[in-house]
Amino acid sequence: MIDLAWVPPIRQAHLALVVVSGLLFSLRGAGVLAGARWPLHRWLRAGSVVVDTLLLMAGATLWTLLQLHPLREHWLGVKLVLLVLYIALGSWALQRAASTAARAAFFIAALTVFATLFSIGWTRHPLGLWR
Repeated sequence: MIDLAWVPPIRQAHLALVVVSGLLFSLRGAGVLAGARWPLHRWLRAGSVVVDTLLLMAGATLWTLLQLHPLREHWLGVKLVLLVLYIALGSWALQRAASTAARAAFFIAALTVFATLFSIGWTRHPLGLWR
């Protein structure tokens, strides 16, 4: 028997981690675009990994508790595909792009995908606020 009493606190943790993850990425991206070195320090990169891992764990726990399936709940499937895209864009924005202009483009694209991910989770619709 699944205890749904855990859903509200895990959902709150998930939402808080979304905010922390988004703010951390935004600050690091802005720092990279400004030419600062601090966004790429090992402790900050590790902190981002910890936050994002906890975020993914909270999300996966919610899928389990609520018995969600990405092939049945299309909004969740779209969200997972966009999550992979967000990770790739973020990687290019923070480290891999060769020029500042390319980093800026990847950064804006990653933030757009992040906002879309948030809206899909909020509305539980595959198009999020775009519907």
